[in-house]
Amino acid sequence: MTTQAEAIRISSVAQALAIARGLSETYAAGARDRDAYRDLPTEPVHDLKRSGLLTLSVPAEFGGLAAPATVLAEVFRLLAHGDPSLAQIPHSHFTFLEALRLQGARSQQSFFYRLVLDGALLANAQSERGPHPVDVDTTTVVPGDPGGFLLTGRKYYSTGALFADWLVVRASLSDGSLETPTASTPKVIAFVPADAAGVQVVDDWDGMGQRTTASGTVTLDDVEVPADHVIGFSEIFAAPTVYGARAQLWHAAIDVGVATGALAEGVRQADRARPHFEAGVATAAEDPTLINVAGELTVTVRGAQALLAEAARQVDAAQANLTADTAAAASIAVATAKVAAARAALEAAAVLFELGGTRSATTSGNLSRFWRDARTHTLHDATRWKLQHIGRYTLSGTRPPRHGQL
Repeated sequence: MTTQAEAIRISSVAQALAIARGLSETYAAGARDRDAYRDLPTEPVHDLKRSGLLTLSVPAEFGGLAAPATVLAEVFRLLAHGDPSLAQIPHSHFTFLEALRLQGARSQQSFFYRLVLDGALLANAQSERGPHPVDVDTTTVVPGDPGGFLLTGRKYYSTGALFADWLVVRASLSDGSLETPTASTPKVIAFVPADAAGVQVVDDWDGMGQRTTASGTVTLDDVEVPADHVIGFSEIFAAPTVYGARAQLWHAAIDVGVATGALAEGVRQADRARPHFEAGVATAAEDPTLINVAGELTVTVRGAQALLAEAARQVDAAQANLTADTAAAASIAVATAKVAAARAALEAAAVLFELGGTRSATTSGNLSRFWRDARTHTLHDATRWKLQHIGRYTLSGTRPPRHGQL
């Protein structure tokens, strides 16, 4: 666990975006080498904690800015524009703060929001490896000492866990009689100090991209959890919600950030490239065929960026007037943005080499990190299933299901 920083108190949206732009530039400067050597970003994460950006979604009644989704989406995009790995680290932080807002008792909200305002970072421990389906948690919480629980299990892809002050663990709620939890078993989330007895965080993430997210394994061996550190999770989806839409919006923003970052890098590479001899021009930027490539890519990337902004607006609108219809519209808008963002990130990360020519393909330049980050992150949620839900909604008005990936 890293040392908790004293966070800046952000007082306006303009200040938040200015801080995010500054961090984006700082992150970009070291992104190539961090990726090349898998240099885990301990100091950059400390800067993120200190920046105050982790407090943006804290409700105003608890001393936060209560920033809208439009602002948070742009913050994620800016951070990913600089370094997609660093942008992914706070994803679960904001997602589980939303769970706390929806399901936490006031005393729980007051306690954990105060920690966040003081600079705490939350990280996830929710995904598990098969053979069971991804919506089954074999990790369980069972009654322990009076007023508490014991938490046992193993989690993978626990992004940011090495840097976290608190781990948020999704688990099946059991009375001890369950042999094998199922998808219908009630789920809770438990807030656990990262240095609690029985917790082990292993740095074993070896992805080809997103190499410095510290998405390793968390093992939990009879970890004692007070009752007031546990909140319901299954209940979030019992009524219309934008919980999943918000979580997916942050993922879409990371993909758009990869796309805008790759486009900007492609422009820099084109400025250094030699023109094709048949073009008869002095610079690559004057080559009419390359101009067309740049134009096509710009339309793709800016289109994804616009869809991201529109989806964020629909999430804010749905949260202000939450019904089954507004929640469905928001989820479909986010799904549409996510599909466009994934396509834009992959295309921009590939086309930047066309803009830069052969010299852009050197190992020392490490520009392959854009494609590797895009390909790795876009695997997070299957866009083919988002297209299914988008198509059904378009043709028949069928609302999408309620879960954390829509």
